[in-house]
Amino acid sequence: MKSDGSSVDKTPGAGRPRDPRIDAAILRATADLLVEIGYSNLTMAAVAERAGTTKTALYRRWSSKAELVHEAAFPAAPSAIDTPPGSFAADIRAMLAATRDVFTSPVVRAALPGLIADMVADADLNVRVMNRFTEVFVAVRNRVAEAVRRGEVRADVDPDRLVEVIGGATLLRMLLQPGAQLGDDWVDQTTAIVVHGVVT
Repeated sequence: MKSDGSSVDKTPGAGRPRDPRIDAAILRATADLLVEIGYSNLTMAAVAERAGTTKTALYRRWSSKAELVHEAAFPAAPSAIDTPPGSFAADIRAMLAATRDVFTSPVVRAALPGLIADMVADADLNVRVMNRFTEVFVAVRNRVAEAVRRGEVRADVDPDRLVEVIGGATLLRMLLQPGAQLGDDWVDQTTAIVVHGVVT
């Protein structure tokens, strides 16, 4: 049964932060429903009911279903490359493995097709969603610049194209074989192909 909005999500006074417990409940409900019923069947009303709050509470936090789903599927936007600098091949492998791990989670698998369609149809939404990945683009640019200075990577390599290749390869494999697992052998083989295309 849906709880009364006033008891679960009191409207904060001016300048007061929103209740993180409500945020967490909404995101958890969204993730669970995505796996259970899929993106196309997900509604803000269903999320509100599962989270024990109101649609008003949802729309105070997220302006659309797509933005809510994006945050539920990608709760923490990647911001750095975990490998220590010094080997661009290791950087590429780490990026591919991290992308594989994120894209193959049940929630992301359920969210991506519908989310991509909504982002293609709405340019403003596309910009708002992609802005959450700004830090990872900066991290890749920095690693490419370091590798160029070491003489390991060609100076004409575009970091943004590199991100597209890594994300695109992972996404296409998922679309071609939606039930298949992307193992370490796929990561290693794809790493070798990408590295071959950028090294000096």
